[in-house]
Amino acid sequence: MMLFPIDTAAVIRDGGAVGRSPADLHEAVAWWLGACHVATQRTSVMAVAHDGHPVSRRFADSLLSGAINAEHYACLVRDLGIQSEETLVQALTAGAIPGAYLTADGEATNCLIRITLYDRRAVPVDEETGLAEVRRRIAEDRVPIPVNARSKGRVVRTLGDHGEEATP
Repeated sequence: MMLFPIDTAAVIRDGGAVGRSPADLHEAVAWWLGACHVATQRTSVMAVAHDGHPVSRRFADSLLSGAINAEHYACLVRDLGIQSEETLVQALTAGAIPGAYLTADGEATNCLIRITLYDRRAVPVDEETGLAEVRRRIAEDRVPIPVNARSKGRVVRTLGDHGEEATP
């Protein structure tokens, strides 16, 4: 069960989640979004990037953790780190994979956070392409945890021109 429930109708909208941290959104919401996005997109590969703000970085880490813990998908999550949204969209388009982009604006104690979820076409999800299902799963506290140890995914950090490095 989510320790600190959120108003799912108010914050899960506009292609993902939008709200003030920590009043409207907290890091556990990002975990749930990652897990639910993998499950609703039925994907075994996705990419995540953020704008580099300390809050969006923390939320991205939580989203990555959720994305590797989604039912039976054993998702390989490519952590692109600090990138522009345009760079993420190009990566999603090239791989025909879903993803997420996180931005934050303001001080850590009162920050506007936006988590945009993308489908395989590199288009923000809407009610019909996954957002309604993500919202429902979170509102109903339906935890999409791995069904067994082999079902857990992994995060791979992309290191630019130097290749990839798996993270523990």
